[in-house]
Amino acid sequence: MPGGSPRRERVSKGGPVSSTYRVQLTPDFGFAQAAGLVGYLRELGAGHLYLSPILQACRESLHGYDVTDHTRVREEFGGEEGLRALAAEGMPLVSDIVPNHMTVPVPESDNARLWAALRDGPGSPASRWFDFQWPVTLPLLGDDADEALRVDSGVESGVDGDVLRYHDHVFPIRPGTGHLPLPDLLEAQHYRLAHWRESPGYRRFFDVSSLMGLRVEDPEVFRETHAVTFRLIEEGVIHGLRVDHPDGLADPRGYLRWLRPHVPGPLWVEKILIDGERLPADWPCDGTTGYDALNMITRLFVDPAGRDALVETFGRHTGVRDDYETVRHDAKKHVIDLFFRGEVDRLTTDLGDPALREAVVELLAAMPVYRAYVNPGERPSADAQAIVAEAARLAAGRADPDAVAKAADLVLYGPPDAVTRFQQTCGPVMAKGVEDTALYRWYPLACLNEVGGEPDRFGVSPAEFHEFCAGLPPRTMTTLSTHDTKRSEDVRARLAVLSELPEEWTMAVDSWSAAVSFDPRLDYLAWQSLMAAWPISLDRFTDYLLKAAREAKTAISWVDPDPAYEEGIRDFARRAIDACGYSVASFTEVVDRYARVNSLGQKAVQLLMPGIPDVYQGNEITDFSLVDPDNRRPVDFERRRRLLAEPDDSWDGQKIRVTAAALGLRGRLDPEAPYAPIEAGEHAVAFIRGVPGQGTAAAVVATRLPAGLERRGGWGSEKITLPPGRWRDLLTGAEHTGEVRMADLLSVHPVAILEA
Repeated sequence: MPGGSPRRERVSKGGPVSSTYRVQLTPDFGFAQAAGLVGYLRELGAGHLYLSPILQACRESLHGYDVTDHTRVREEFGGEEGLRALAAEGMPLVSDIVPNHMTVPVPESDNARLWAALRDGPGSPASRWFDFQWPVTLPLLGDDADEALRVDSGVESGVDGDVLRYHDHVFPIRPGTGHLPLPDLLEAQHYRLAHWRESPGYRRFFDVSSLMGLRVEDPEVFRETHAVTFRLIEEGVIHGLRVDHPDGLADPRGYLRWLRPHVPGPLWVEKILIDGERLPADWPCDGTTGYDALNMITRLFVDPAGRDALVETFGRHTGVRDDYETVRHDAKKHVIDLFFRGEVDRLTTDLGDPALREAVVELLAAMPVYRAYVNPGERPSADAQAIVAEAARLAAGRADPDAVAKAADLVLYGPPDAVTRFQQTCGPVMAKGVEDTALYRWYPLACLNEVGGEPDRFGVSPAEFHEFCAGLPPRTMTTLSTHDTKRSEDVRARLAVLSELPEEWTMAVDSWSAAVSFDPRLDYLAWQSLMAAWPISLDRFTDYLLKAAREAKTAISWVDPDPAYEEGIRDFARRAIDACGYSVASFTEVVDRYARVNSLGQKAVQLLMPGIPDVYQGNEITDFSLVDPDNRRPVDFERRRRLLAEPDDSWDGQKIRVTAAALGLRGRLDPEAPYAPIEAGEHAVAFIRGVPGQGTAAAVVATRLPAGLERRGGWGSEKITLPPGRWRDLLTGAEHTGEVRMADLLSVHPVAILEA
């Protein structure tokens, strides 16, 4: 087992985790600012403070996933001294770690391991850190590379001998070997600079060539990249970890088996589970970071009766008549051709038969999940065999069936490098093809278009939700919003209402589109986003539409811009707000009568269902953010402090009251308290945690499908039977027992948070 370091005096103790509160650290919001939140977070009821990555990253990075140096706590946040001061505030810390990749930075000093490997080649000890093809292709040159390249002395950069300069990039050339000018680029020793469109000579994070994959399956690399983190855990500075993108690793299970002994506190993995998929049973961790719970909760507040009308409206406005499965397949094929040709070429070479390329492409496009978890030398699990068999069945209809069958057999039982590489390629193709393409092409109801979501699955019943909860690991994380969600929980709460008002929505969007239009493939998403994020500034709305269009890749993309089209988006955004803003605001006002019910209901459910709940920064009150970087904007914590001290009857006041009551109750509740459904009819979801009379017991009753409830005339004489005992509603102070009228139980708030 790699790792280990001497123990030092502990700074703080973690204790059991009841909940987490995630903050996004930036150069302007570091450890000192986070420390200033601790008192507020305690009053809110949060148990642990959950930090974005804390190791040294690119100096200006606003997210921290571009790590440059694993030996230092990030200087811009206050360094290790600042982290220790934060820990000394007494709130246990959970840290995000990034084992899959680090950045390809400049200057040389930012990533000494990478430059040592490139300078000294395959024989360098540093070369074992990276998954290279030698000589390493570095796709860093722009279209004006000829004019930007020069070779000169490296003395001023602290390098012995000559260096190759490209703009601000510095590439050392080993002394005494000189350099070889070529017509279009330069080759310097063990690497070659290439045009940015070329495939890199290394494994990377998705399609991001500036993030280079790490080989943490190597014991030495594992030790060195985790040494500081393990020391901070041993000293009590950090209590738990969140592991970023485990699907990129050569062996996620083996990695977690090495990691778990060093992490006595909570250990969560950013594993994206597709509908019905479960975390591998042999992974030694507490669970996922909660996208599976997020998607299930969102569907709970969506009315499946609205599906056909919304799909018809979407198709009529966009011209997209294909079903989601077809759009998803085409999007995955598109990104394979656009981004992953090099990976596919390398994979087919590893398989030993380049003639299988088309079959491999179709297998990748047909994979229903991010990864099947096949480990070379082991018999694939029944689940893995079933996943690959399903992909092969779909692929056989689009490529030579014999070639598909051979490729499917090889990715299960073939050469070890090929088996691993197929697994490591599946995730990027799924992420770029689905999350970052298909979800921007097929969106009849955009609240369903979330990471790990299935946008063609409209709604789940309370019974389906209860079945899901019964199978959750007791200490898995649950969430409603993250730094990676496509839209915040309150944006989704508004959009869910459209499933109950499809006719009203269709009339509204028909009117807006008649007044202002641009590109039918983008307009319908624009109107959903404008309504659901209202009020939104022109800059935020424009930035979102530019990103959505680039992700969809139907007219422009990140690699193929079109200034005229982009100016058309800016013009559309201005005209949409100017011409239709008043109407959009009026429609949103109607939606909010029901969206508030959805917002409070999903919050109460998430905070008290099985698992450890996370609150993403600021979402204790309403937050109408769209995809990053919009959802990583600074948070007005002073306003939240005031509302927590004196909550009013506004949506914000009600939401922070629900959040604080639920988090406080979670702090008293056994994290593994048993879960049982309570029968509550079509328009409510209810459950109990714990056993009355045996420690703390909690119950939640939340209204769902509120527009339909209103249409039928409200609760009428409908009743709910609470479990035995006397129950106090923490939101109103009222006490209830036995059979209770729903109209009485939910007369003040659309949710009840009850403690026995």
